[in-house]
Amino acid sequence: MIAFAANSVLARAALLKPAIDPASFTTIRIISGAIMLSLLLLMRQRSSARDLLSGGNWHSAFWLFAYAVTLSFAYIGLDTGVGALILFALVQTTMIGWSVFRGDRPILPEWAGLAIAFSAFVWLVSPGLEAPDPFSAFLMALSGIAWGIYSLRGRGSTDPLRATTGNFLLAVPMTVVISAIYLSQINLSIYGIMLGAASGAITSGVGYAIWYRVLPQLSAMQGSIVQLTVPVIAGLGGLIWSGEPFTTRFVLGSIFILGGVALAIVSKSKRQ
Repeated sequence: MIAFAANSVLARAALLKPAIDPASFTTIRIISGAIMLSLLLLMRQRSSARDLLSGGNWHSAFWLFAYAVTLSFAYIGLDTGVGALILFALVQTTMIGWSVFRGDRPILPEWAGLAIAFSAFVWLVSPGLEAPDPFSAFLMALSGIAWGIYSLRGRGSTDPLRATTGNFLLAVPMTVVISAIYLSQINLSIYGIMLGAASGAITSGVGYAIWYRVLPQLSAMQGSIVQLTVPVIAGLGGLIWSGEPFTTRFVLGSIFILGGVALAIVSKSKRQ
């Protein structure tokens, strides 16, 4: 979860100065992640170079790219913790919404938890002195929806590391296209490149590999609950790394959004 939160911390740190432009950050992150994941996959005895693309598909790669590029552009105008909280809220909303659409019928405590979380999210992004930039918040919401769809598409994968590697590799051409579109706005520094590479290779590549390694040993509820820590860890990272304050809006938003989602998750687990 520290690795996942660090993706937000590194993106915000790189784009706050800015040390790099968002399109280049996305490209470097995806390419670095693809390289690291490919190396991890090749290190497995049963894997070879020809297997690298075998687990990916273009649709999943598109949603991976959509998540990464909108996150990069969103962090131009969002604090680290607020961005991670919006991202998390929309990921959960997308996945829960799809479950309801497919016929799952939540019970009253689940609806109550979702209502609390949704109301807190609306309050978080509503106009006010501490409100986040509306357009940046919108982009981060799109990023959360994209990651939710990407996660739904990856459910049931028999080899998630292989699938993730293939999707990262297929997303590389898409990032090159977006960098070409924003070529006139390119802004590169050694510091920005290093942050992008760290986000791709370490907190994305290695982070996903660790997550997929431990996930089978967690129950569905444990896996969901532990992810509630990501926005809080990201907020702490923004405080330490970028000097961002813990605003009242962020603290209260975190309590009610994460608390509401936790109530829904626990209630669903008991129902099932």
